Amino acid sequence: MTDESTNNSKLVILGLFGLAVVGAFAFIFMRKAGSSDAVPSAEASAAAAPSAPAPAAARTRVRFLYGSEKKAWVVEALARFSKEHPEIAVDTVEKGSLDMVNALLDQGERPTLVSPADDVALNLLTSDWKQKNGSDLVATDGPEKPLPLVITPLVLVAWDDRVTALAGKERSVSFQQLHDAIKNPKGWPGAGGKADWGFVKLGHTNPTRSNSGLQALILMAYEFQKKRSGLEVRDVLDEKFQEFLKTIEKGVPKFGDSTGSFMEEMVLYGPSKYDVVVTYENLAIQHIPNAQGRWGNLRVFYPPQTMWSSHPVAVLKGDWISAEQRAAAHQLIDFLRDKPEQQRALALGFRPANPEVPVLSTDGGGPFKSAEAFGVRVDLGSVVEPPPGPVIRNLMELWSRQIAR
Repeated sequence: MTDESTNNSKLVILGLFGLAVVGAFAFIFMRKAGSSDAVPSAEASAAAAPSAPAPAAARTRVRFLYGSEKKAWVVEALARFSKEHPEIAVDTVEKGSLDMVNALLDQGERPTLVSPADDVALNLLTSDWKQKNGSDLVATDGPEKPLPLVITPLVLVAWDDRVTALAGKERSVSFQQLHDAIKNPKGWPGAGGKADWGFVKLGHTNPTRSNSGLQALILMAYEFQKKRSGLEVRDVLDEKFQEFLKTIEKGVPKFGDSTGSFMEEMVLYGPSKYDVVVTYENLAIQHIPNAQGRWGNLRVFYPPQTMWSSHPVAVLKGDWISAEQRAAAHQLIDFLRDKPEQQRALALGFRPANPEVPVLSTDGGGPFKSAEAFGVRVDLGSVVEPPPGPVIRNLMELWSRQIAR
């Protein structure tokens, strides 16, 4: 064996000996440590260790499409709902009522629950969905039947001097009176007003996009046909009614998509923009104070026959909705219809859908009391019923063919 081999063997032996010594000392140390109080028990170690964050609770997600007219109320209410029900996540989509119908029918929108402005839009959705898909999307009875969230009627809002010229002492304006004033080639002087007012300017929304514009057409048809219910397709096809409608619509400078924007523009630009606007009572109540001291007083008056917007909310019967989502949606509806949220809606000019919440407060105050001086009243006259889907669709078709611009 060479000297080099001998040296290598010695080094290996020394290395193995060293490892053995280190292992022995480690074994002795661990035995002592195991018997010492310095090392905590398994239970103590678990208690001392930082706790892992609890897994987030499984959240049930519901998708809620609602009419833009009640945005302020819905946004505030859902903020409170999410605090009380952290286990439910509500995804909201704000849309015009008729845009909502089109989104479900043509754009693949699949919400859990919907709340358009009124039964007109819901009737249209129900009718068109069944014709297209052969199934019912909205229940007609039972626990799934739609319920109203808040209520407001359609009204006409005009500058006070315009109301005096149109209505005189009666302080009531019909669509027939508007028709005659708009048709008069002399403009406002021919309708009892001043020459510098120009022609009569009526404002309402596009009835193929916005619910208040569609309600305006329905009320025109009911008034012309001298009906309070039972509007039929043949009433819409009546040539005399079509001429009546076309004359009124000549007085509309622009058809917008948002009911609220008409009130905002009316207050912002004054009578130069609109003389009379078709809108919702709750929006009128909200904007009346803004008009004072700017252009004069606004006056609210109710057509001889008006319509309710009950903002129905419906949990849909779609197969894309799970049992958990359905239960969560009903919890949301119960929350929105409960007294506290209904009282907050009242403060925004809505009439509560919960009969336990009065429109007039017991102390004699509230938005309806303060708006009485401007024509707002709690008791209404005649209210017509929403027509069935085919009548609504034909009214929209008529307007698109002969009026749209």
